[in-house]
Amino acid sequence: MKSGRSKLGKWDDLRMQVFNNPTPNEIKMAAKALKDGNLVAFPTETVYGLGADAENAKAVNGIYSVKGRPTDHPLIVHISSAKQSSKWAIDVPDYATKLANEFWPGPMTLILKRSELAKDFITGGQNSIGLRVPAHQIAQALLWEFEKYGGHGLAAPSANKFGAVSPTTSVAVLSEIGDELSAGDFVLDGGQSSIGIESTIIDCTNKDPIVLRPGVVTSEMINKLLGVEINVVAPYSSVRVSGMLPTHYSPKATVKLNENAKSGDGFIALADVPTPVGAIRLAAPINLHDFGQSLYASFREADLMGLKTIVVMPPLGDGIAHAIRDRLNKAAG
Repeated sequence: MKSGRSKLGKWDDLRMQVFNNPTPNEIKMAAKALKDGNLVAFPTETVYGLGADAENAKAVNGIYSVKGRPTDHPLIVHISSAKQSSKWAIDVPDYATKLANEFWPGPMTLILKRSELAKDFITGGQNSIGLRVPAHQIAQALLWEFEKYGGHGLAAPSANKFGAVSPTTSVAVLSEIGDELSAGDFVLDGGQSSIGIESTIIDCTNKDPIVLRPGVVTSEMINKLLGVEINVVAPYSSVRVSGMLPTHYSPKATVKLNENAKSGDGFIALADVPTPVGAIRLAAPINLHDFGQSLYASFREADLMGLKTIVVMPPLGDGIAHAIRDRLNKAAG
């Protein structure tokens, strides 16, 4: 795929820059735009993020405005490496350091006690900060170039309207928020996100870690690394983080779980589950990784088709299956 401005329909006429497979020079341009207070949507291995300079209150307010996100809802700060965490966090427990050394770069967010650099407009007024080191090559390159301009981290929630389905391609980003982006903003196209669901969020502000949002860094993996059994989600933690609302990740269609699909309903299940008569097969993932990667794209396809109902047969088991069920339960409200 050649680098350069994408041919993406109605968005071709906008003044924002959309780059396929961005070159190093184009990534530098995007990093400079971030330092100048603009927004950049970029790929990560989980989903696409909408980034702004995490030290620039006006730029971060642009994220809230584009997404329609409540301003007391904290944002995750993306950093280039674990070394950068010392700028944003204090009193980091040893177990958090172990987690960072094992799973960064990767799909894991750590909630830590915030430093003076982390202001209320990032933390939602809490005394904690969420940090992540993404593994995607373009995200990494963007963060390193941003640091060359004097930046220390990018606030970057998923690049969609608040509560809606997270985007896993640049086309999904544009369909969600393309009309909200402005002159000077960028969209970097890095292909489909390889994981497809959001990062594991771990509260590290207590004596022991607490998983607030499950992901592909599973409780079993954490337990094995740390040698302790960990708690999962509320009521053990009062920290507010992304994805904790009872309804989230929702398409326009109604999502139903473990029900009989009727004629004209969308249907998602593992490949060995037959499609009910008259149902429209949206995805037939062959394994759990495929299930997670294809889920949000399948939701978007259903909305494009104008379907009213999506019936999903959630995967059973622990680990990644637990993370997929978490997203499905919230999508179903």
